[in-house]
Amino acid sequence: MRIENRLQLQLWREECKEKHQKEKCRILVCGGTGCLAGGSDKIYARFKEMSEGMDHVTVKIGEEIAHPGVKMSGCHGFCEMGPLVRIEPYNYLYLKVKLEDCEEIFEKTILRGEPVERLMYHDDHKVYETQEEIPFYAEQTRLVLKNCGHIDAEHIEEAIAAGAYESFEKAVFEMTPEAVIKSVLDSGLRGRGGAGFPTGRKWSQVAGQKEKVRYVVCNGDEGDPGAFMDRSVMEGDPHRMIEGMMIAAYAVQAHEGYIYVRAEYPLAVRRLKIAIEQAEEKGLLGDNILGTGFSFHLHINRGAGAFVCGEGSALTASIEGKRGMPRVKPPRTVEQGLWAKPTVLNNVETYANVPMIIKNGADWFCRIGTKESPGTKAFALTGNVKNTGLIEVPMGITLREIIFDIGGGIKNNKKFKAVQIGGPSGGCLVESQLDSKMDFDSLTKIGAMIGSGGLVVMDEDTCMVEVARFFMNFTQRESCGKCVPCREGTKRMLEILERIVEGNGKLSDLDELEELADMIESTALCGLGKSAPKPVISTIHAFREEYEEHILKKHCKAGVCSNLRTYKIDLEKCKGCSKCARNCPVNAITGKIKTPFVIDNEKCIKCGTCKDNCAFGAIYTE
Repeated sequence: MRIENRLQLQLWREECKEKHQKEKCRILVCGGTGCLAGGSDKIYARFKEMSEGMDHVTVKIGEEIAHPGVKMSGCHGFCEMGPLVRIEPYNYLYLKVKLEDCEEIFEKTILRGEPVERLMYHDDHKVYETQEEIPFYAEQTRLVLKNCGHIDAEHIEEAIAAGAYESFEKAVFEMTPEAVIKSVLDSGLRGRGGAGFPTGRKWSQVAGQKEKVRYVVCNGDEGDPGAFMDRSVMEGDPHRMIEGMMIAAYAVQAHEGYIYVRAEYPLAVRRLKIAIEQAEEKGLLGDNILGTGFSFHLHINRGAGAFVCGEGSALTASIEGKRGMPRVKPPRTVEQGLWAKPTVLNNVETYANVPMIIKNGADWFCRIGTKESPGTKAFALTGNVKNTGLIEVPMGITLREIIFDIGGGIKNNKKFKAVQIGGPSGGCLVESQLDSKMDFDSLTKIGAMIGSGGLVVMDEDTCMVEVARFFMNFTQRESCGKCVPCREGTKRMLEILERIVEGNGKLSDLDELEELADMIESTALCGLGKSAPKPVISTIHAFREEYEEHILKKHCKAGVCSNLRTYKIDLEKCKGCSKCARNCPVNAITGKIKTPFVIDNEKCIKCGTCKDNCAFGAIYTE
């Protein structure tokens, strides 16, 4: 049934809430990309089969009687422990669930309400029964991600029961467009895509343009290595983001919107399409929404996988069917964006914050985070940390709290070395900066930036020169090539870094890297080009001795750079089996059977075949 007015929407919302409340027992199987890769779709199908095949079975929860319902949710966030299954109303969270665990979960938990402790989170001999008790979740403030993992992402009724479109309803029936913009402006919400530009100011600039044809665009490209915050929102709670775009459209009186999603996110695209179709069917999108006379149509554009299309002018060019390349500014996107019309362009997380601000007020939002960076920020915590996954924390939290309280510290109890923040656009922060606050202004002061929100944690065994080379290789490969500083400058920097990791570097290379970086930062056309050298410069400043060791001593302390490894045989461990010698492609290993063998490092090509074939762990690198 199409919703024609506010009363019908309110009645339908009550129906959805009532239906949701009647589902006393819910099996929420994580349907995020990570868990699906681990087989959660098969786990969901098995639970569905068991539930539907037992229609006569009811579950007693206290004094309530219920039939179990099975849902495919979005990402729960605790990606390290997937596939994940949450059981309500007990709030049990089962980790690393396998298909063969389904019967035990169904028999013990669904039918008898008993926990399966072996599938729960364990730490220091303590079992955490509920999801909310687990330190990974307990230390977070999940607002944007509140519904991810808690609702069925492919059914609009679930989103409506959780409060979707309440804020849009309030905006169009109780507020003027100017009042909406003022609320967002007063909240201090800053763009979560990296630059941190005030969202309300951007909206007011679009609303103030003489041109009345305007557009609202969502940047869901998210091309940074290790970042998947936007993807999780699009997959797990698409209606929240769509509602934010609708509020923006009402605020600037735009009637067309575009969601630009990278092609590598097929699940996000599918769930967005489902969400848009369901919203259109119910009359929440399209012409004359809720009888207000306001119309808004939403379209999806799939990107071609170019990192540069995360830049605003390149993104709008791509939507128009042109090659995605940045242009000279001004004019800015707010003046001449999509099809040279005023355009509101924000990323997924920014739009997902808007409904909460409209519903709870600007003052409520300002009480979270810091004065200059209010609200929360979602981060993708990856790398050499015990608990990897998607987290959401208040702005102003320290790196130490994120890595050691939420992340559980460094894997295998190794020593923390650095964290790459903000992907290729960010820089490396070291141990002395662990108490740095994670907000826009604090990070800018120390030469870093939040960027999209990727956090790659590195331990003592990481080669920082190779890290710099990896990120420079990425940015050079992804350069659109339009401006010389980025096209040629990043190529020269990459060539120098490759020489260094191969053992052919010169001390003067470090000065040349810094000169090139300064030139690129000063003259590149777009923000992505200007920030390209950050990983290199931050590692040179913090780990210059590693660069010098590579150059002067031809040695990689971490043993990562293959050309700088020296392979040796532990004479006490070697059994003289000759397997290493027999597999060496250049005959660099000699010896007699049952006596220790020796590697001739003049002949050795450092391929590592000997180490891979040694059954006694006698071969090591230094």
